[in-house]
Amino acid sequence: MAEVELPNPEELEERRDKAFSRRVALVTAIYAVVLAIASLGGNNAMKEMLIAQQEASNQWAYYQSKVIREHLNRGNKVMLETQLADPSALKGAEREKFEALAKKFGDEEKRMVVDKKEIEPKARAFEAERDRNQTKDPYFDYAEVLLQISIVCASVSILSTSRPMFWFSSILAILGALSTMNGFLLFFRLPFLHGH
Repeated sequence: MAEVELPNPEELEERRDKAFSRRVALVTAIYAVVLAIASLGGNNAMKEMLIAQQEASNQWAYYQSKVIREHLNRGNKVMLETQLADPSALKGAEREKFEALAKKFGDEEKRMVVDKKEIEPKARAFEAERDRNQTKDPYFDYAEVLLQISIVCASVSILSTSRPMFWFSSILAILGALSTMNGFLLFFRLPFLHGH
């Protein structure tokens, strides 16, 4: 009769621990990839927020310059109309020159009003873009924290061969991945992340 050699229980446990460690290491690499995506999303949200803020500020400055020019043209037109009002010393060619100038200031005033109406929606659109990116940013921040902690916990689970620690790291990583997805897509808003 052939002798059956039974495997050493310690050797089986060592193989099982090595397999566990390899699986956890692979999963930890996936956590790191999601962390890199969260970091990229957060950096882009911050960059887009700052660019949109700058563009909104530029548009509002341009709008304000139109308001100033509108008021200057209105003031000049009123001043000329006052000089043209009866009784006026202005006669003939001089009067026509003042009337043409008053009309020019009136036309410029109207043009500034039209220009302002075109600028305002652009400024508001940049403000909306800024606000949207400002809303996204905290989700990426929290995702990064959760994923970093999950990587540390996964590493600890490898060192201690602790399955509970691995599952804890998995829960944190899932929350981090959900927060990352929400940063990109804004499925939901957590009130404690936003002041309003």
